[in-house]
Amino acid sequence: MGITRVAIAGSTGSIGKQTLEFIEQSQEQFQVVGLGIGSSAEAVIEQAKQWKPSVIAVADESARREVANALPGVEVIADQATLAESADVVVNGVVGFAGLPVTMSTLKLGKRLALANKESLIAAGPVVQPLRKIKGAVIIPVDSEHCAIHQCLRSSDRADVEVNKLLLTASGGPFRGRTQESLQQVTVEEALKHPTWSMGPKITVDSSTLMNKGLEVIEAHELFGTSFDRIEVVVHPQSVVHSMVEFTDGAVIAQLSMPDMRLPIAYALSFPKRATVPFGTVDWKTFARLDFEAPDTQTFSCLNLAFAAGRVGGTAPAWLSAANEVAVEAFLNGSITWSRIAEVIDATMQHHDGLVPSIIEDILHADALARKFAVLELSK
Repeated sequence: MGITRVAIAGSTGSIGKQTLEFIEQSQEQFQVVGLGIGSSAEAVIEQAKQWKPSVIAVADESARREVANALPGVEVIADQATLAESADVVVNGVVGFAGLPVTMSTLKLGKRLALANKESLIAAGPVVQPLRKIKGAVIIPVDSEHCAIHQCLRSSDRADVEVNKLLLTASGGPFRGRTQESLQQVTVEEALKHPTWSMGPKITVDSSTLMNKGLEVIEAHELFGTSFDRIEVVVHPQSVVHSMVEFTDGAVIAQLSMPDMRLPIAYALSFPKRATVPFGTVDWKTFARLDFEAPDTQTFSCLNLAFAAGRVGGTAPAWLSAANEVAVEAFLNGSITWSRIAEVIDATMQHHDGLVPSIIEDILHADALARKFAVLELSK
């Protein structure tokens, strides 16, 4: 078996760091050929000294010069989307819509995409889908829920007709069980205290509003071709059951493990084989119970907004994703309260123009237009 060449877009973020942790434990089965960042020059310089990639992509011009000066002999470029050229598999750990070029270029080149950047598939699903037909192009989801579904579906050789329902589990986030009234003045610090997962700030806030789960519903539709009427969200606070698939004969297959993002990362990098390094092994003696409950969509209305946008289709998911990014950024910098996140998104979606995208420029236009309306809502 040959060495798998890996490029990591967003290498200094949470997913990127954990990818390198897995590779470090994998007995030289992988070679890091490319790293990509936005502006974290010092961090990527340290990574490069250890992993010796042939190319580093740095979006920020000043940071790019710093990296180039510190690493003579290493090719330093501007565009993370070109990292796929020298790799067998690309890990897309870029946060937000900015990850779209990495997704597009990897699939166009017929490479395996380990996708942690859900926004690019959600916003640009109609233009990404045709690229999946390119020979060699394959998406292996890195987030825990879709990785779990991907594994469960391997138990059927006719998933297109044998699947009755996809069951996405949600921890419920840090505010599970809280009322709307009690959430009026929650702080950024409180929203970032996720009970089971260690993630970046944007995704952690999305988890607190349940928008993260809403985006995952749309992603599940795009990844697996399942209708929204057959996708259900179930709150599971222990985060041990990562998702389930219910089949037409009544059987439910679930994937269980302790919360550890290195498991889906290892699955995506090792696919179609299994990784030899275990992550998230369950000690069953420590569990007295596993709980499940319906989500509170009245308090956490972002979940309903996502289902609605998904059913509208077209550029509606792009609008949803863009408005959410604007609102979450405003909350993180103290411009709005937590409870206004859903309000800003809902108000922005009222302006959706119904465009059905056919080219990537349609998606870029939708993203820009939605951000414009979201910023206007922030000023009200």
